[in-house]
This record gives sequence, C-alpha cells and structure tokens, in this order.
Amino acid sequence: MKKIEAIVFDFDGTLAELTIDFDEMKKRLKALGRAFLDPLPEKTDIPALEWVDYIASCLADEDPDLGKEFHTRCRFLIITMEVEAARNGKLFPFTCDILSSLRNSGIKTGIITRNTASAVRELVPEINDISGCFLSREDVQNVKPHPEHLFKALEVIGVEPANTLMVGDHPMDIETGKRAGSMTAGVATGRMSVEELQKAEPDFVASNCAELIQLLEKEGLIMNK
Repeated sequence: MKKIEAIVFDFDGTLAELTIDFDEMKKRLKALGRAFLDPLPEKTDIPALEWVDYIASCLADEDPDLGKEFHTRCRFLIITMEVEAARNGKLFPFTCDILSSLRNSGIKTGIITRNTASAVRELVPEINDISGCFLSREDVQNVKPHPEHLFKALEVIGVEPANTLMVGDHPMDIETGKRAGSMTAGVATGRMSVEELQKAEPDFVASNCAELIQLLEKEGLIMNK
C-alpha cells in the first residue's frame, strides 16, 4: 500500500454529526411528487438527489417546463431541510484536531459532500480554512459516488488518487474512492455500523476518524508530528 499524501473526507456523518432525516426528506419529496405525477414511478432504490432528477426527467418528457418546476421545488425543499439540520448539528470533538494535525504532518486534506454549501457553512463558516479543499454538490457536475467529485478535489490539492485515502461513513463514499482509484476507509459515525461498512470492502474500517488516524499512524502510512 502506498504512502498516504492526502486524505479526503465526507462531511455529514464523518466530520460532523449526521442530523438530516433522509427518510423524512424522501417522504416529503414523494408527497410533492404526487402533486405532479400520480401514481409515481416505482423508483425507491436511489438517493433523494437522483430520485428528484429521475422524476423531473419523466415529467420533462411530456412537459419540459413542468419538469423544471418540479426540480426547482424539490431542490428548495431539500436545501431547506439541510440548512435546518445544520442549525442543530455540530462537528465531532475530534474533527478540528485531526485536520490540524494532518496539516502539520504534511498530509493534504479535502472535504467533499453531497450537501449544499449553505448548510455546511451554516454549521462551519470557516469550512474553507480548516481544509485544503471544500467541494459541495454545487461545485461539481456529478456528485459522489461519481469519481468526478473526488477527482476535482485532488486536482485542487495536487495529489494523485493512488496516494489518497477517501474517508466516509457510507458505502457510497467507499464506492467513490474505488471508482477514482484511491484507497478507502469507512467510519461508523453515521448510519452504518462497522459490519455494514466492511461489506463494501474498504481498505480500512474504524469506529470514528480519530480511531482511523491512530490506525494509519500505527501502520506507518502517516506520521504524527
């Protein structure tokens, strides 16, 4: 395994407490969707953002303006819930210390999230200062698990995927790293347990980011200064 030169983190559930109620979000989106298209197509196996895009495309086939209206109203609903959740959230106690320690040891860092930038900045106004790169969903055309999200962050901080560790609390984060060709790690501080994360076959699994950093130091993949 190559020496780690950069660590890119997911945000919600990885560096900050996961406070977004995704089940409630999907419930509200479906209620809105039925006002536009009833019955709704059976498509429950995809995340909320992709579901909105799918339903909007179905509507746009018949009426492009209706598809745009649905998409806009759904995005407004999602952003409202994200910002509200951020107001009740907080960083994990170890987050700032980890990011600072990595910077001092010469490890570059990045943060990528499917969340909206306004919600993240509601919680952490200094988000651009605590990491070498911050990219929300508004900053890329294709959000994770599409590798573009990670590729763009690595372009900003100047590190190759093979020398990067992608860290997140969901199998989607592990998939992102694998598709980009980076090393991967899962942390059980979100919705998934260690056992559930292990099924995605990351290179490392830990209960939280602090434990993960200790593991990497023990393995000699990063240095503690």
